[in-house]
Amino acid sequence: MAVMESARAWSREEAAAAGMVVAWHAAQAPDRPAIVSEAGNRSYGELNARANRLVRALRRAGLKAGDAVALLCSNRPEFVETVVACQRGGFRLTPVNWHLKGTEVAYIVDNCEAKAFIADARFPASAAEAAGKAKGVVAKLAVGGTLPGFTAYDVAVEAEEGGDIADPVLGTQMMYTSGTTGHPKGVYRKQAAPVSPLLLKLTETAAFRAGDLALVTGPLYHAAPLALNMSFPLNAGVGCVLMDKWDAEETLRLVAEYRITHTHVVPTMLHRMLQLPETTKAKYDTSSLRWILHGAAPCPAHVKEGAIAWFGPVVFEYYAATEGGGIFVDSHEWPQKKGTVGKPLPGVVVEVHDEDGKPVKPNEVGTIYFKAPDSGRFEYFKAPEKTEGAYRGDFYTMGDMGFIDADGFLFLTGRSAEVIISGGVNIYPAEIDQEILKHPAVADAAAVGVPNEEWGEEVKLVVELNEGYRPDDAMARELLDFAAANLPGYQRPRSVDFMQELPRMPSGKVLRRTIRDRYWQGDRKI
Repeated sequence: MAVMESARAWSREEAAAAGMVVAWHAAQAPDRPAIVSEAGNRSYGELNARANRLVRALRRAGLKAGDAVALLCSNRPEFVETVVACQRGGFRLTPVNWHLKGTEVAYIVDNCEAKAFIADARFPASAAEAAGKAKGVVAKLAVGGTLPGFTAYDVAVEAEEGGDIADPVLGTQMMYTSGTTGHPKGVYRKQAAPVSPLLLKLTETAAFRAGDLALVTGPLYHAAPLALNMSFPLNAGVGCVLMDKWDAEETLRLVAEYRITHTHVVPTMLHRMLQLPETTKAKYDTSSLRWILHGAAPCPAHVKEGAIAWFGPVVFEYYAATEGGGIFVDSHEWPQKKGTVGKPLPGVVVEVHDEDGKPVKPNEVGTIYFKAPDSGRFEYFKAPEKTEGAYRGDFYTMGDMGFIDADGFLFLTGRSAEVIISGGVNIYPAEIDQEILKHPAVADAAAVGVPNEEWGEEVKLVVELNEGYRPDDAMARELLDFAAANLPGYQRPRSVDFMQELPRMPSGKVLRRTIRDRYWQGDRKI
C-alpha cells in the first residue's frame, strides 16, 4: 500500500490547470453520479479515487510525465478512469479504435510510443498482436477479464492508495485519424492549443445545471464522443450514462429512464430514431432533453427538420475535426439557411480555395480551409510529409468540399474524393482499394462514396477487371464476399460496378473524383 499523500483544497481554476477538475467536483459532491454503465457505476468520489490509484500504478511501473498510454477499451468505467488519470498524471493518452485490424492496433500502440497499454479483454486478438509488436511498453493492464501477459487492471489499481496525488501534471491526448494512404496518423501538438471558440460556444449553449445527465451514444475512442459527450459534461460536474452499443429505441428508453438532458449524436442516429414507429416513439418521454449536439457528417435537411419538430429547438450542429475547426448553428438560425453547418465562431477564420489555392467567390465550391492558430498548431506525429500536405501556408484542410454564401454561412457539398463519411465514420478508400486489389480478377479498383439516405454515404466499389473475367452479377457477389472476408464491417462495399477502364491522370493516378461525381450528379450506374 502506497504512503498516503497529503490532500489539497483546490480552487476550480487551479484544478483545471492541473488536470484535477474531477477531484474538485469529488470534493464538492463525492456521491454525485459520474458514470452509469452496464459494466458498473462510479460516483465522483469513486472515479476520483480510482484515477488516483491508476496514476500511482502507472508511476510504479516506471511511467513519468510526458509518457504515452495507449487505451483499447469499450465504453465502460475503466475507459473514463484512464482518461481522468492521464489528465492528472501528465501522460499522453491515445485511445485506439477497437474496430481496426490487429495490425493497425499494433501500429498505433507502437507509433505513439506507448509506455503503458491498457486493453479490454473483449478484444484478445488485437490486444495480443499489439502487445507482441509494440516496442517500449513496460506496463500492460487487462480490463474486464484476463489477457496473457497482462496484469489485471483491478489488481494493479486496488494495490494503490486513492487519495489525491500531491504533484499532478496536466496531461494531453493524441488521437489518431486515418490517412487516405498508409497508416493512421497521430494528431500531435507540441504545446497546448488556445481555448477553442467551439468549446466556449458549447459551454454557453449547454448551460449545465445541477441534476443534469449526459448520454454517451458513440464509442469513446472517437474524438467527438470522448471530448464533447464525455469529458465536456464530466468536467462540468455532469454525470454520463454510457451506451455500450447504440440502438435507436434504447436511446429513447435511456433518455426517459435517466431524464437525460444532454447528448451528442451523428445524423444517422437521428434518422434511425425518426424512422421508429410512432407508437414506439410515443412510449418514451424525451422532454428532459435540452441539448442535442450533432456533427461528424452532413445532416440531410429532412432529418434535421424532423429532429427539430420532434425534440424542439434544442438541436445544435457543429463542424470541426480532431485537427481543429469551429463552425456552429442552432435550431433557430438553421431553418433560415437550410442545409448549412453554420457560421465560423469568433476567432475562427475559414476560406474556400480552388485547386490553385486561391480563395473563391461566395457560393463557389472548393476545398474548405481553416486558419491555424499562431500557437498550438497540430502536426502529424513523426510524419512531417503528411503534416506538410495538410497545410497551405497558415491554413489547413480536413479534405471537405463546400461553399460559403454571401451571408457567411458554410455549406458542405460532400467530401473530397479521398474520404467517405458513412454514419459519421470516416472511411478512407485507399485502404479498401489495397485489399480488393489482392483479388486475382481485379486489375484496378476505386472505392467511392455514393448517396445513401440513411447513412449519408455508402461505399461502392468500381472495378476494372483483368482480361478473362466477366463483369457480371456473379463476379460482383464474389468481390463483395472477398471484401467481407478481408475488411472490417464499416469499410465493406455495399455494391459493385464495373468499368472497362478507370479514368486516370497522365501520371497514371486514378481520377477517383471523376468516378464519384457521376453518382452525385444523378447517374447511378457508370
